Amino acid sequence: MKLTVIYDNEAKEGLQSGWGFACLIETEDHNILFDTGWDGHVLLENMNRLSIDPESIDILVLSHQHWDHIGGVTTFLNRNPDINVYVPSSFSPRLKKEITSRISKKLYGIGSPEKICEHVYTTGELEKPGTGIKEQSLVLECEPGNYVLTGCAHPGMLLIIDKASSFGNITGVLGGLHDSQEYGVFKDMQFIGAGHCTSHKDVIRKMYPEKFQKISAGYSIEI
Repeated sequence: MKLTVIYDNEAKEGLQSGWGFACLIETEDHNILFDTGWDGHVLLENMNRLSIDPESIDILVLSHQHWDHIGGVTTFLNRNPDINVYVPSSFSPRLKKEITSRISKKLYGIGSPEKICEHVYTTGELEKPGTGIKEQSLVLECEPGNYVLTGCAHPGMLLIIDKASSFGNITGVLGGLHDSQEYGVFKDMQFIGAGHCTSHKDVIRKMYPEKFQKISAGYSIEI
């Protein structure tokens, strides 16, 4: 399984940066786009420069209903409407209707943890009390342990990892970690890929220097 960050606040040379996040997951059977960043034109241009064909993607997963994660949706779907889309059940009815009108396949509303495809699972929509923000993360099944892919981690890493652990031991995390200060959750992991909205990168790096990896658009890893 290969992960490629397509959209992030920072970008490798030759790619465009932008506030938001998007990551491609390539499995043996599926190409999955997780979030779309804010600007769909930046998303597609980075795909072009990374030699990623938008029409090769058959599953789109949106983590939560914030502009920097769904802003590129319409531009992407105009390019590739032949796709299944997975969103938290709490997405607004109008947004669900708009997405459904632009795809030829199916929109799935996710509430509880479930399997999306072989080796890829969703935590279900999670919410940290008092925030009002419901978000899903992905669990990627691999050896010797699973990875978690986050959009912003608004529910908090403790809750996300707790739910993700129902699918097996977690050895890595990649994505936006927001302002989480639940640093102990990383102690048994082998990889911490922090990007996008992660507020405390320096703290995490100092605590786990051998595990920490700063990610940006163009970063890729095989797991």
